[in-house]
Amino acid sequence: MTQATSGLIAKPIHLVPPSRGTSSPIATRLRKELKGDVLFDLPSRGRYATDASIYQIVPIGVVVPRDQQDLQLALDIARDERLSVLARGAGTSQCGQTVGESLVIDTTKWLNNVVDFDPVASTVTVEPGIVLDHLNAWLKPHGLWFPVDVSTGAQCTIGGMAGNNSCGSRSIEYGNMVHNVLAIDAILADGTNAHFGSLREPAKGARLNAILASMREIATREQQELRERVPRVLRRVAGYNLDLFDCLNPRAYTDDGLANLSHILVGSEGTLAFSRQLTLKLSPLPRHKTLGVISFPTFFQAMDYTQHIVKLMPVAVELVDSTMIQLSMSNPAFRPVIEKAVVGNPEAILLVEFAGEDFNDQVHCLDHLVELMDDLGLPGSVVRMTDAAEQKALWDVRKAGLNIMMSMKGDGKPVSFIEDCAVPLEHLAEYTNQLTEVFHKYGTEGTWYAHASVGTLHVRPILDMRRDGAQKMRAIAEEAAELVRKYKGAYSGEHGDGLCRGEWVAWQYGPRLNQAFADIKQLFDPDNRFNPDKIVRPPKMDDSRNFRFPPEYRALAFEPVLDWSAWNVTRDPISGEESPPGTGRDAARGLAKAVEMCNNNGHCRKFDAGTMCPSYRVTKDEQHVTRGRANTLRLAISGQLGDEGLASPEVKEVLDLCVSCKGCKRECPTGVDMAKIKIEARAAYASRHGIPLREKLVAYMPRYAASAARIGGLLDFAQRIPVISPWVKRKIGLASERSLPRFKKSFLSSVSKRKSPVNAEKEVLLFVDTFNNNMEPENARAAFQVLEAAGYSVSFNQREGERPLCCGRTFLAAGLVDEAKNEARRLLDALLPYVQRGVPIVGLEPSCLLSLRDELLQYGWGDDAELIAKNSFLFEEFLVREKAAGRLDLQLKALGTGVAWVHGHCHQKAFAAFGPVQTVLGWIPGLKVKPIESSCCGMAGSFGYEAEHFAASKAMAELSLLPAVRAAAPGDLVVADGTSCRHQIHDGAQVEARHVARVLADAIERA
Repeated sequence: MTQATSGLIAKPIHLVPPSRGTSSPIATRLRKELKGDVLFDLPSRGRYATDASIYQIVPIGVVVPRDQQDLQLALDIARDERLSVLARGAGTSQCGQTVGESLVIDTTKWLNNVVDFDPVASTVTVEPGIVLDHLNAWLKPHGLWFPVDVSTGAQCTIGGMAGNNSCGSRSIEYGNMVHNVLAIDAILADGTNAHFGSLREPAKGARLNAILASMREIATREQQELRERVPRVLRRVAGYNLDLFDCLNPRAYTDDGLANLSHILVGSEGTLAFSRQLTLKLSPLPRHKTLGVISFPTFFQAMDYTQHIVKLMPVAVELVDSTMIQLSMSNPAFRPVIEKAVVGNPEAILLVEFAGEDFNDQVHCLDHLVELMDDLGLPGSVVRMTDAAEQKALWDVRKAGLNIMMSMKGDGKPVSFIEDCAVPLEHLAEYTNQLTEVFHKYGTEGTWYAHASVGTLHVRPILDMRRDGAQKMRAIAEEAAELVRKYKGAYSGEHGDGLCRGEWVAWQYGPRLNQAFADIKQLFDPDNRFNPDKIVRPPKMDDSRNFRFPPEYRALAFEPVLDWSAWNVTRDPISGEESPPGTGRDAARGLAKAVEMCNNNGHCRKFDAGTMCPSYRVTKDEQHVTRGRANTLRLAISGQLGDEGLASPEVKEVLDLCVSCKGCKRECPTGVDMAKIKIEARAAYASRHGIPLREKLVAYMPRYAASAARIGGLLDFAQRIPVISPWVKRKIGLASERSLPRFKKSFLSSVSKRKSPVNAEKEVLLFVDTFNNNMEPENARAAFQVLEAAGYSVSFNQREGERPLCCGRTFLAAGLVDEAKNEARRLLDALLPYVQRGVPIVGLEPSCLLSLRDELLQYGWGDDAELIAKNSFLFEEFLVREKAAGRLDLQLKALGTGVAWVHGHCHQKAFAAFGPVQTVLGWIPGLKVKPIESSCCGMAGSFGYEAEHFAASKAMAELSLLPAVRAAAPGDLVVADGTSCRHQIHDGAQVEARHVARVLADAIERA
């Protein structure tokens, strides 16, 4: 065995005091005795009041234990104070399991370690807060994985998966969570530490022996009822797993005929004990996988043919319906993936995966699948995927299914309450067909996806929970239940009971077994303190007091500064057609709806890829993740945090570490655009409270940069004086560790009289932003050289006798939206004549140029802004476009280095504009281009210069960017298009990063 006591990802840094909020006696005691975070303030409790369900219940307080001792102390104090306790992992539960008026204990920040690992026995012991994907990444070098691969694997925790008895896409091969848990070490309600494991070993301790004896008595007493009432389907997770103690039941998953006591805790939703660590059964990683994607002209065929497909022994058969396909097509990250996978215009597709040791065997399985579909009358319907990257891309779309569906705009949303009913495969087509008729009966439609292989389809009827949704939910649930009973299925097939299905436990199992569950709860937790009112004595599913959007929910009156009308649409639930957005006051409602798009599924809590969310990656605090910010904003705009709305200090605090990376704009499948929302919040706060001198200096920089450049030498000299520079930085609030940018003679002033050779067919306007004009003019000069060398006639954004044109971004960052609009209007008026005659706009700084494709469209300037946006390109985007059109004549020579390490600016990634940087560098002979797998560099304009943000800025860079730069060989190039990115690399690694234009300029073959 090997010990592994460290976490799988870098430990978080504390950037705010760990204990905040009210000074109640309980909070005071917890803070005094615990090392971890204690959060009793209203915004923090509000952030933990929701999960991925429709419910909201504000907890008593939140504890984030630092270690196992903290966890024990927190539970002891809660018991002394007679507080109920709610265990929480990532908060991705869809049925309301992790909300309640209790003391929430969040294990994700610190209790996420691998405790023990035995590669020979293929077992691992972990703490409950470990994330599934992090665990599997740790196991991969050993050729093993934990195969309960749920779609939320990037954020869900093992503890939460055990609580819900999670299943995953490949359960047809590997089973559910209960089939893969070997033991659980847990803390009981009375404080006893107990080991729940195989009954081949005797139970230790009087308390555990008493529990075991009573469990056997209850199971024996209800043996006949269990056999009659428990559905004979793999996917059934309601109530407690009492049937697994019936050793004569062929469905019982046992060891040598003996039950495993830990299985009573699996699926118990934290109502029986608090899991301290879990021992898991691992499986060998399959060496090869192949994927067949079948397009079906009708949904009914997809459901009907599944029973034949599973006979080919795939490890997964997953459904994606037409609604999900269409919504995926509207997401820039998913569209190209879906386009490759579908044939024609299908109503549904099935993802059929085969896996094993021999690649040829898996290819033959695909052949058999093609033959089967030919025999069933659907020739040419299968897209074969044998490339691992292509398969992963498509599985990523499938895993994002819930969030994709929740990206529907408007008040109507797919609502989770019957999405996990499981029926035998031979009845699946009829069941889905009849349930669709039920939806139509109540004037709605359902979106279908997920586990066709085991008859468990996630279906969410589109309901407006602010109006008549609750009544329709009740009626649909009752009719769905009758269908489930008709087809001998399970009402709760994967996501557990929680608040939305708890009341159906008694319906499913009858009064005797329901009483048996109550007896088990009494046995483990006689004072009803562990996650009360779940499974046993649950509330009604439609109790509006528990809704996130109860009937009385209203957004505060508010006049936004940007255009949000596009979010204020209504969608017909059956046809899917969206009404055109309104204007005027509709924009204010649109802002509220944009904030409310967050469905709390927690995709932003990921660490392994993409940009989102850099501040959460370094703090691991719910406050600093996109979901936490969206929840705070929702509470603020609805008056639940007071009457200041977006101008409140609570909103300012929660957005303090948001670096406006726009990662969420692209990577959040529901499209929560926190950078845009932050502009509104900063504007509201600035309007009420004003802004400090430091922010004004940054905001107005474009207006004084030229003057500063004229005295640049004096400013540089002042920075080098040991006494003056730190004093000035301290007075302004800048980090003493930071070097300040140097002002230089502007590029535009040096070329104001110069004209490129006239070439009407190859004319371009080079938009030189404030930073590349006044601080790094060498970049603009290099871009000019490259464009001229390629035969382009170059114009500039400089008007005689006026200050240079600016996009207004620095003003937006400070909340000075009116000033930003003034600058943007000047720029639009100057650029419009060029684009109207077909001249493209080419820019160097991603945050500036891409504002023409983003923020410029938010001011309500209609077609003129759209025309500018469509004709604006980053330097490398333009070159790639021109080469594809056959217009680029650029001869490049080899450089003195063989490797270029490339860091992408956040906004490049958000607008899918990072690829062209790698493409143009690849044109240089002999240059190997290596992208750095990095999130945000951490500078984010002025953010990294500010004293209070320096630690966070540095931590963001240290996640991956700076270590990668330091690891580069001497002589390697480091390329970064962002001004801030280059500065961060210079300060953090003492390496000069170069703009791609400079690299290309050096490689030009000159006559």
